[in-house]
Amino acid sequence: MSIVYLNGDFMPAEQAKISPMDRGFLFGDGIYEVIPSYNGRFVGFAPHIARLQDGLAQLSIDPALNLADWQAICKQLLADNAGDNLAVYIQVSRGTDSKRNHAFPANIKATVFAYAFAIAPEPVADKSKATTYNVVTGQDLRWQRCHIKSTSLLGNVLHYQQGYASGAQEILLFDSNGNLTEGAAVNVFVVKNGVIATPPLSNKLLPGITRLLLLTILRKHSSITIEERDISEQDVFAADEIWLTSSSKEIAPVLKVNEHTVGTGEVGDVWLAAQKLFSRHKYDE
Repeated sequence: MSIVYLNGDFMPAEQAKISPMDRGFLFGDGIYEVIPSYNGRFVGFAPHIARLQDGLAQLSIDPALNLADWQAICKQLLADNAGDNLAVYIQVSRGTDSKRNHAFPANIKATVFAYAFAIAPEPVADKSKATTYNVVTGQDLRWQRCHIKSTSLLGNVLHYQQGYASGAQEILLFDSNGNLTEGAAVNVFVVKNGVIATPPLSNKLLPGITRLLLLTILRKHSSITIEERDISEQDVFAADEIWLTSSSKEIAPVLKVNEHTVGTGEVGDVWLAAQKLFSRHKYDE
C-alpha cells in the first residue's frame, strides 16, 4: 500500500481524492516534476524544485511551499514507501473552483499532490549494459511554451505515440526552420569528432535537469568541447553519437534514426566518458 501526499497530509493512495472541478483535471492547469533517488539520495533536487517554482510563477500559482518544505515532503515519501530506487512525482494545479471558466479564479487554494514510485537501478558506465534507443524524426507541432513543464502534455503524448507507432522508443523533433528542438520526453545531444552539442535553451524545449547537470559536470570535470547551438537534421544524421537525456534515462545512446545507423552502430566512447563523469558527480550538484 503506497503512501501519497495531498494538500498537507500523508495518506494511503486509495484515500486520496481530488475534485473533478480541479483545474488540473479540467484544463491541465498545473506544473509537475519527477525527481529520481537512489538509495535515499536525490539527483538534482534543488534544480528540480527551482524549475518547479519557476513554472508555477509563470502560471501565477503559489502553493506557499519553499525548498525546505519540498525536501520534507519528498523525504517523508521515501521513508513511507519501500524501495531502494524511487522517484517522487510532484504535481501542483491551480486548484478547485465551483465552476469551469477559462479565466483564473480568485481566492482558490492550489492542489498539491506527490507520490513515490519504483524506478530502475541507476544507469552505469558500461557499454555492454547501456540501454540503447532507436528513434524516428518528425516536425515539432507542439505549443510555443515548451520551456514550461506543464501537466498539459497532449502535444508530447501525440508525438511520443507517433514514434511508438513507428516501432521506435522516441522521436526527435525539428522546428519549422529544420532545427532540432528535443524529443517527446527527452533532451538531445549529438557528438561529432569528439565535440558535444545540444540545442540552446529557448521556449521550444524544456530546460531539462539532467541536461543541466550533464553540461555542468562536463564543463567542470573534463576538457571535452561543449557547444549549445542550432543543430540541423543534417547534423543529426552525420553525428558520430546521439544521446537522449532525462531524469529516468540519464544519458541514453541512440543507435538508429529512421533506420539510419548512428556512427558505428555501437555505444560510443564519448558516451562512456560522459556517463562515467555523470555517475561520479551527479550528487554534487
